Formats: sequence, C-alpha cells, structure tokens
Amino acid sequence: MISSLRGTVTHVGLHSAVLDVNGFGMLVQATPQTLAGLRVGEQASVATAMIVREDSMTLFGFEDADQREVFETLLAVSGVGPRLALAVLAVHTPEAIRIAAASGDDKAFSKVSGIGPKGARRIVLELAGKLVPLEVTPGVPKQTWQGQVLTAMMGLGWSEKDAAAAIDAAVEEAPEVAATGDVGQILKLTLRRLGQDGARSSARTAVGR
Repeated sequence: MISSLRGTVTHVGLHSAVLDVNGFGMLVQATPQTLAGLRVGEQASVATAMIVREDSMTLFGFEDADQREVFETLLAVSGVGPRLALAVLAVHTPEAIRIAAASGDDKAFSKVSGIGPKGARRIVLELAGKLVPLEVTPGVPKQTWQGQVLTAMMGLGWSEKDAAAAIDAAVEEAPEVAATGDVGQILKLTLRRLGQDGARSSARTAVGR
C-alpha cells in the first residue's frame, strides 16, 4: 500500500497531478484545494490512498493524513465511492465534515454534487460515531471553540456575519451548552437556531402576502 509520495511535480491538471518519484511518474487524483498547492518543477509531498479494482489501481492524493483519514471513512458508507468521497472533500474541510456528521446536518452533504437528500441522510446515519469533531482541551479559552464553530458554519455555506450572529444567539439561549466547549453540541444548537430563524422569516413573508 502506498501511503505517501514525495517527488517533483511534472504536471498539474484540473483533477489530477503527476509526481516524478525516482524516475516513475505517479498519477494522483486530488481535490482542487490539494492541486492548488502543487507547482510544476517543485518538490511536493502528498498523503495517498490506493484504490484497487479488478481492472485498475488508482492513487488519490491529499494535503495531509487527516484528509486521507476522512476520505477512507467516507468510503465505508454504502453508495459512496472514491470519486464521491473526493467530491465531499472538495466542498468541505475534514473538520466541517466531522461536525456535520456529529450534528446530523445532512444538508451539508446535499451541497455536494451527486448527493441527493436520501443519500445525504444515509451518509449522516452511517457516519454517526465514526467521525467526531476534534475535542476542545479543558481550560482552552472560549474563543477556541467559537473559532471552530464559526469555521465549520462558513464551511457549510453560511456567511461569517450570519454564522457569528447565530452562534451568539445560541450561546445566549443555552449558556450551559457553551460552557462545555463541545463543538458538536454547540454547532447543533446553532444550526437549530438558524432553522428556527428561517422558519420565522418564511412565516412573516407568508403573512405579508
């Protein structure tokens, strides 16, 4: 199993790159974010996962081992192949994926091309307990979890302004949850708050009509 590659970048395309490793040109499929960090003619290192089929062997490259771990965990979900798992990582960061899975946010996965509502729900159900947000160390200032939740919200598509306002409102509503520093629970509370605000807004619009 090839778990990493280091070599000279000889080609960077829209979906893949080639690294010259001791005279061997190794083709790796990767996300746009990973490919954006590669420069032709320069040395580069990528974490890799090899997918072996009856008629092919394909290498997938990642910026680090964390991305690879999330990729391999996604592959365990029924109906999710390597291309779709890579597409999820192209849309969300590993931590945003962990938080979406932990908070049951299936809409986050629906934003990925090729994943419908039913598929998104299945992903959330099958990832439950397998991907959890990085724990906040006791004693770390509150701003640490606030930054993590804000980053996750922005990764899920919310603007920084709306996400920050929702976090503040959620914390004010349930300070005991904020006191725990549990990123997953705080995110779930914040998403619920945004859902309630969205429902109120829709109701006001309907009444106005």
